[in-house]
Amino acid sequence: MPRAGAATRPVLWSRRTGVVPVTISLETILAARRVLVGAVLRTPLLPAPKLSALTGADVYVKYENLQVTNSFKDRGALVRLSALGEDERRRGVVAMSAGNHAQAVAYHAARLGIPATIVMPVTTPLVKVQSTRSYGADVVLDGETVAESQARAEVLVEEKGFVLVHPYDDPLIMAGQGTIAVEMLEEIPDLDVLVIPIGGGGLIAGNAVAAKGLREAIEIVGVEATLYPAMRNAISGESRPIGGPTLAEGIAVKNVGRLTLPIVRELVSDIVLVDETHLERAVNAYLTLQKTMAEGAGAAGLAALLAEPERFRGRKVGLVLCGGNIDPRILSSIMVRELERDVRMVAFRLTIPDRPGVLGQIATLLGTLGANILEVEHRRLFLDVPAKGAKLDVTVETRDRTHSDAILTAMAEAGYQPVRLAAGSPVGAP
Repeated sequence: MPRAGAATRPVLWSRRTGVVPVTISLETILAARRVLVGAVLRTPLLPAPKLSALTGADVYVKYENLQVTNSFKDRGALVRLSALGEDERRRGVVAMSAGNHAQAVAYHAARLGIPATIVMPVTTPLVKVQSTRSYGADVVLDGETVAESQARAEVLVEEKGFVLVHPYDDPLIMAGQGTIAVEMLEEIPDLDVLVIPIGGGGLIAGNAVAAKGLREAIEIVGVEATLYPAMRNAISGESRPIGGPTLAEGIAVKNVGRLTLPIVRELVSDIVLVDETHLERAVNAYLTLQKTMAEGAGAAGLAALLAEPERFRGRKVGLVLCGGNIDPRILSSIMVRELERDVRMVAFRLTIPDRPGVLGQIATLLGTLGANILEVEHRRLFLDVPAKGAKLDVTVETRDRTHSDAILTAMAEAGYQPVRLAAGSPVGAP
């Protein structure tokens, strides 16, 4: 197994074949780390007791959302840009990205005085497009996916002479990302498993090489969105469909890296697929329990623990919160949806007599029960009530399911015939 200073050529430990040649080594990663000193934050790795209680694992979180551009991408971008020659710096760089790599390249290119053009999919959240432009890069919106944006970037390489800074399929990019695991194992050497999101594979490939180089016994588990199982398909030979809108747009790729694939195949024990509900729950848990921002891709590791708790129960798990660039509108929607899932927000329909004072009586009753009224909709035109009756749709905030049940029971005892409305039911739905 490679150790710092022990190897003279790039090698990679393989659980199946012993040793195979690769494009990066632990030494490459340690060299990348020296480039980052003083320019990229050594982010904290902290215990997360509330997440541990939620998942049953002993959870430690690496807060890469605290980087200047709010994601781990600062690391690989700076290592790659620092290696450019004078002529390459003069010509400028181009990158394709759904957001975080874009911001990192734009920010560090500006610091180093390198012209940067970023091609982003038209579906990229506005917050990421605006952030990228704010660092001084020329932003081109082209294509529905990163793969389509890459085609435009390659055209610009040919036409303008730009140097392509690939978001994941580059040895120096992988080496820069791998410095995360080095820092984590320096602080907590006995971590049992690292759970790392997978898009094109640069993050997990670099960190797998680093972690296995420092501690052979550690397990590396990857995470992909269920809608984008590109790496799992490539490794397992499966043909799961790829595509669709996902909260984890940062790892929504259809093509994995040519250089990252063999590393993931050799060093990653398994890839967990997480659906949109678990991604939403993970984003919400980071916000409400850890008081920190996580985008969908950044929360994917925690989503894996929520999706398969038995797999990680009782183990010392390192999570990489790899990004916090989430659209505020999406975040607010997630929070409301989680309140509904936890039955801390409930909607119900009452059948009431259409006479003065009834609304006041209902409001008083709800106040006595400790419910906070969020919304009221008064409807008289339903045909299933008498002409002198009405339907009243009420949405209230409650403490938990037991509290919600008590409120509905009280409304029934008061003669209002409450009917619970499913979350997301259209107005007027039965």
